Amino acid sequence: MIFTQASFWVFFMITLLVYSFLYRKNTRRNTFLFLVSTYFYYKCGGYYFALLLWSVLFNYLVGLGIANAGIRRRKRFILIAGVSFNLLLLAYFKYAYLFTGWINKLLETSFEVKNLFAVWSNNTVGTHFDISGIILPIGISFFTFQAISYIVDVYRQKAPVVRHILDFGFYLAFFPQLVAGPIVRAAEFVPQMFRKYQLRKEEMGHALFLISCGLVKKIVISDYISINFVDRVFDQPLLYSGFENLMAVYGYTLQIYCDFSGYTDIAIGLALLMGFRLPANFNSPYQAHNIADFWRRWHISLSSWLRDYLYIPLGGNRKGRLRTDVNLMITMLLGGLWHGANMRFILWGALHGAALVLHKGWTRFFPSDSMNKKSLPSFPGVFVTFHFVAFCWIFFRSTDMSAAFTMIGRIFSVTPLSMVGNMIMGYHLVFGVMLVGFLMHWCPAQWKEYIRGWYILLHPAWKLLLAVILFFVLYQMKSTAIQPFIYFQF
Repeated sequence: MIFTQASFWVFFMITLLVYSFLYRKNTRRNTFLFLVSTYFYYKCGGYYFALLLWSVLFNYLVGLGIANAGIRRRKRFILIAGVSFNLLLLAYFKYAYLFTGWINKLLETSFEVKNLFAVWSNNTVGTHFDISGIILPIGISFFTFQAISYIVDVYRQKAPVVRHILDFGFYLAFFPQLVAGPIVRAAEFVPQMFRKYQLRKEEMGHALFLISCGLVKKIVISDYISINFVDRVFDQPLLYSGFENLMAVYGYTLQIYCDFSGYTDIAIGLALLMGFRLPANFNSPYQAHNIADFWRRWHISLSSWLRDYLYIPLGGNRKGRLRTDVNLMITMLLGGLWHGANMRFILWGALHGAALVLHKGWTRFFPSDSMNKKSLPSFPGVFVTFHFVAFCWIFFRSTDMSAAFTMIGRIFSVTPLSMVGNMIMGYHLVFGVMLVGFLMHWCPAQWKEYIRGWYILLHPAWKLLLAVILFFVLYQMKSTAIQPFIYFQF
């Protein structure tokens, strides 16, 4: 059940209808949304909804244990145990094959990975699950990181402990952002759980605007260029010219942004309709003037999570230049590993880490270039940053390292100019969509804000007409094959 399926919108309309009778009572509202979210996860992840329930119970008890422990040493012990268990559970599902392969190569052993949860279920309940393979539960990285942020913030006394398990379950499992973020901090969300429902007319318009934008980004731009061009080239780069490979890289750079930010826009809009404010997760990242600026704009909830719960605890920039650079590299390497147990992601993280280290060095030699200023004039800074990020996406998207280097080699091969013109005409619809997508992304923030304000102030009849037009456009553009959101795999 994903946001681009009709079944989801039927589910959401029914949820909203029932919600309209319950929203005035916080306890009923929170309990209902927790149950609905659990059902949503069951439809997305099958029997792994039990894993979500286990995460709710475990982290709820850890939070209570930290809050009720009188001695600081005891609080710290409970925190370390809680964080360790969460990370071990995440590591088992995401990295069991990677770590087992490393051990077998290092020690010349022949260990095999087994699905321990399937083994337990078969032995205790009498099921017949396949024990030979581990299936990654959808969204586990997101709700695990959110759970870790909760118990750490309770320990730091930056977030209130949630005393009722159903309230905590609602916080951890809230369905709009459950499977692909944004990662929501308890300090931002928990207080909202106990406030009265409030939604101004302007906020409703903003929510509808976000949902519309998200659907356009996902279906009209991301899915269209993915199906009709990007996937074909990345799957077999040798069959395409250097120009086509280069355009596929540009296409994927736009695709992944529209896919992920589109999901976030819809999630924020859905939550807002129910009276909850989720944090922004993107801020025109390809307008960044340097790599540090990019990471303040891209996947903001994850980058801020890595900063607050990994980079700063490692020492941040408080222990000298060398240690600062090491901390940056560790943070980005683990950030890459978070995306998947593959050398492609580790290299992607290493490239971004090295770029951040170089940027830090630049700011040391040119002190006037603070974090809030541009390190290069506007166009060169954006141009260099964008192309570096696009280059890194090659490793992120390619099927393997060999395919990535093959694509890079093809990009630098010469394509006759006479063929370029024919290719542009042949792919004119795809390239046209890409051009519109990039122009929309790079247009000034004031223009975007003007359009948003204009939509919010529209008469409801005009909004309805626009919704009907959008429906027909989406119906025409939508592929018969449902395209899952890219970040579901993480």
